Amino acid sequence: MYLDNAATSYPKPEIVYEAVLHAMRDVGASPGRGGYRLSLEAGRIVFQARETVARFFSISDSSRIIFTHNATGALNLALQGTLAAGDHVITTSMEHNSLLRPLYALRNKGVELSIVTAGPDGVVSVEDIQQALRANTRMIAVSHVSNVCGAIKPIKELAELCHKAGALFLLDAAQSAGYLPIDVDNLAIDLLAVPGHKGLLGPGGTGLLYVANHVRLKPIIQGGTGTHSTAEEQPLVMPDGFEAGTHNLPGIAGLHAGMEFLLERGLATVYQHENVLLNQAEQALRDVPGVTIYGPVDPSDRCSVLSFTASGVDSALLATELDHGFDIAVRAGLHCAPLTHRTLGTFPGGTVRVSPGWSTTREEIAFFSDAVVQCIAKIRKSA
Repeated sequence: MYLDNAATSYPKPEIVYEAVLHAMRDVGASPGRGGYRLSLEAGRIVFQARETVARFFSISDSSRIIFTHNATGALNLALQGTLAAGDHVITTSMEHNSLLRPLYALRNKGVELSIVTAGPDGVVSVEDIQQALRANTRMIAVSHVSNVCGAIKPIKELAELCHKAGALFLLDAAQSAGYLPIDVDNLAIDLLAVPGHKGLLGPGGTGLLYVANHVRLKPIIQGGTGTHSTAEEQPLVMPDGFEAGTHNLPGIAGLHAGMEFLLERGLATVYQHENVLLNQAEQALRDVPGVTIYGPVDPSDRCSVLSFTASGVDSALLATELDHGFDIAVRAGLHCAPLTHRTLGTFPGGTVRVSPGWSTTREEIAFFSDAVVQCIAKIRKSA
């Protein structure tokens, strides 16, 4: 049983596998690298995927969407492509290393960094972020949903705060894309980083960055673009100049199919299904002696994941017992977010994280909950 969809969604809908195979077997060519039929067909696949991304996130201009290899690549491009020494950035203690490590690297190059500490439930105060603003604040960069405890940030209020301060708003949608609606144009999001392999149900090695029209972005990778071939410098044309090298055509085709699957099913339906499963798991685990669940108390303030610990039980050992004894896949440890665990009080041991997917059933969650009880009892007995 696979319950680690927050890392990578699995299984994918059948149409995703079919789209990947079609791109590999029937097309094969590189998009934008030739005038023959197969290359043109490859270009059509990429263009249609870009258009579907625009529809999915309510983006008016699909040319502002850059395909990347993952959300990490998108975040690095967004940060390194806009920030310079002397700029000030505000982020929070609830961020993944995909956002924090590029910021730490930029801090070593003269970018000023403020990390606002969230509450012990993972909730971030807009007022605390507002108090961190400075005259040279260039950007507020945050995740939409915590990958550890599922706490949802108030992105509408944060976007408004950014615009009043004249700063850019970078949203890391790694745990929200495919679960929560994100209306880029309505919220006036300046930069949106998205992985393709999680909630969007696409293959690994896919992701994207949306860049608002007023944002001046510098390329961080130089190379062939299929256009402006006589220029010695990397062209700044969107999106070509930021997609140097060969596209991951099978991955983009699969990502397109995953998004179409979600649009047909409806985001509200997907969210409700997974939220029901998370609430079911929470209710079962709260009855287990010594189990602590982390994150906001109100289920409407969180989504995607559920993290917990059991007193006297190592989280990694519990996850191993679930795997070996019951063939249940969950994530244990720090989840690449050490500051988050310090905030929640779960450092250094981390938590056990469960994240159901679109195909997970109530029966599977019941089986998981029973397995947790048995594993905890076994570990405590042997201690």
